[in-house]
Amino acid sequence: MFRGWQFTAPHQPLELVEKPEPAPGPGQVLIATRAAGLCHSDIGFLEGNIDWMLAVRPIILGHECAGEIVQLGPGVEDWKVGDRVAVAGLGLDAPGLVADGGFGEKFVGKVEQLVRIPESVDYVQAAAATDAGQTARKALRLAEVGPGRRVGIIGLGGLGLTAAKMAVMLGAEVLAVEINESVWPFAQEAGVKRIVSTPQELADEELDAFVDYAGFGVTTAGAIEAVKHGGIVVQVGMGRKEATIDTTQLVSREVILRGSLGGSYADTEDVLRLMGEGLRVTATEIEFEEVPEGLARLERGEVNGRLVIGYPAT
Repeated sequence: MFRGWQFTAPHQPLELVEKPEPAPGPGQVLIATRAAGLCHSDIGFLEGNIDWMLAVRPIILGHECAGEIVQLGPGVEDWKVGDRVAVAGLGLDAPGLVADGGFGEKFVGKVEQLVRIPESVDYVQAAAATDAGQTARKALRLAEVGPGRRVGIIGLGGLGLTAAKMAVMLGAEVLAVEINESVWPFAQEAGVKRIVSTPQELADEELDAFVDYAGFGVTTAGAIEAVKHGGIVVQVGMGRKEATIDTTQLVSREVILRGSLGGSYADTEDVLRLMGEGLRVTATEIEFEEVPEGLARLERGEVNGRLVIGYPAT
């Protein structure tokens, strides 16, 4: 038997349940959870805004997972019991979305989504490398971030601050937009050159790209106005469902507007590589019993970076 925090329906609290240990099928492994990240998507499920993303219910949430393989399914090769793995969920195919996930003490992972964790990377960081890390990394890829590129990061929350750190490591010159000045020092320590409160304040910088991890409508519109002629705006955040943009700005300045959801296996691999080279996601570790209060803190905006459940090794 194992314990887990189960979602049943929107506007209902998570329920602490005890379930039989699942058996991995062909192409699957059973994983003892060592860390699982809390995500704003989990709040969206509870509020009913994005519960359409869940393939089944009731379901134990937690789609940012890392742990230790404890059992192999039939025919599984190239993996062994004891391997340290993160699970690179692909789009909406991830534990916590299609089957029980990391808010439980054990879960089943698909072999094609397993990524080996470098020895120098702990489980808390590895969990953050999955959805949060891969989502941030994919958006930077779509913005063509790399050496010599100049990019504006909008929103220095869990995704944006991680993305800013990665962009610096990838050789880009990074500027940022964030209304909460209390988080500015964390970005400055990571090498962000300049931080302002609105995208329009960076119009004089002629940036190659903006990546909007906030998505509050005005941020999207501001990025389109502030990016250089022919520049790229990548939309990740969904703080609002709609944005009013100046289509004259979009068309006359030939701005490229791209949407970005999730990431790829390669994105997760690259985040773990960067972690092996020193990247650290700002993360606060909480205990299994603190999941409901952790989600409440996240909803209230009281979290700097990511909240991650740390499970003791057994």
